[in-house]
Amino acid sequence: MAGLRLDHLAIVQDDFALRADWSAEPGGRVAVIGPSGAGKSTLLHTIAGFLPPSEGAVLWQGARIDALPPGQRPLSILFQDQNLFPHLTIAQNLGLGLDPALRRVDWRAVEAVLERVGLSGLGARRPAQLSGGQQSRAALARALLRQRPLLLLDEPFAALGPALKAEMLDLVDALAGDALVLMVTHDPADARRFARDTVLVAEGVAAPPVPTAALFADPPPALAAYLGGAAF
Repeated sequence: MAGLRLDHLAIVQDDFALRADWSAEPGGRVAVIGPSGAGKSTLLHTIAGFLPPSEGAVLWQGARIDALPPGQRPLSILFQDQNLFPHLTIAQNLGLGLDPALRRVDWRAVEAVLERVGLSGLGARRPAQLSGGQQSRAALARALLRQRPLLLLDEPFAALGPALKAEMLDLVDALAGDALVLMVTHDPADARRFARDTVLVAEGVAAPPVPTAALFADPPPALAAYLGGAAF
């Protein structure tokens, strides 16, 4: 089954270079782990269209998407800061995912997705009136409302405590359905909990996805050095 294909992809910026050549299928749950500065977020931002590749191509379902602007790519991305506008209500923040002008928004669909993430009745509140966990749920709801087949998570739950972060990862897994999810993380516990497969980004290469359990059971030298004394 076709899905995401990084075809001999190269990302070069000054003295930084990263290469990737692999595929991931729809419905997959893939962690992206590696040392700080290795290029994990850079990889996601290139897939999303915020950075141009220097070589190669990004394909979805066999069609190149690397020439498309971010808004026209079949994906949503969640950032660590959630990107919620403080002057808008939660419902309006979600509506932006459907129409940036907020003129053609199905508000019943907005309320329905808020209910799915446990925020029913909170659409009239502003982000500052929500807890950190609720803000994470709102950002996830906006991504789900867009119904894109590729979901990129750039550590959106990193500021949450362990229990709440685990809850959010379980919620993503349950609600993302057949979407392919790529999740950047620094925490091997996140990868083991959420991702069936893991991409190691180190030494200028984003390696092909391998089963998460197998990777941590026998980590390659670059991963072992990154984890240090952490339990595998």
